[in-house]
Amino acid sequence: MNDQPQTQPAAKVLGGLTPYLQLDGAFKAAEFYKKAFGAEQVFFYPPDEQGRTMHIHLHINGSTLMISDFYPEQGMSPVKPQGYTMQLHLDDGDIEAWWQRAVDAGCEVVVPLQVMFWGDRWGNMRDPFGVEWAMNAPVKKA
Repeated sequence: MNDQPQTQPAAKVLGGLTPYLQLDGAFKAAEFYKKAFGAEQVFFYPPDEQGRTMHIHLHINGSTLMISDFYPEQGMSPVKPQGYTMQLHLDDGDIEAWWQRAVDAGCEVVVPLQVMFWGDRWGNMRDPFGVEWAMNAPVKKA
């Protein structure tokens, strides 16, 4: 574990449910999420001697996302992300810009952005760390 002292005050947790992802390369993921999803890094623990961190706190679209590296020696062995999707709820006027920024940053389109059977615009993509992301926005009525 990281015995280094905290370098900044703890950040405010936004929302009532916080996803906490374990990824291979948490600092790289945080930088990618800044580019792809406009994330703001509000807290982190400094890297250990292997370049890993136990905690990074991000704010994305009014919500909190927390990430860390894997620590096999602490029982946190690397596993491929599976069985969940991070979904961003957006306004119809914003979804195109959010979508394009994520694709331009390097997300792979899985399901193109389109109007779905429930009446909203929705699409799904995968980031370079294997995490599935979806975007959803209500369609504006004319």
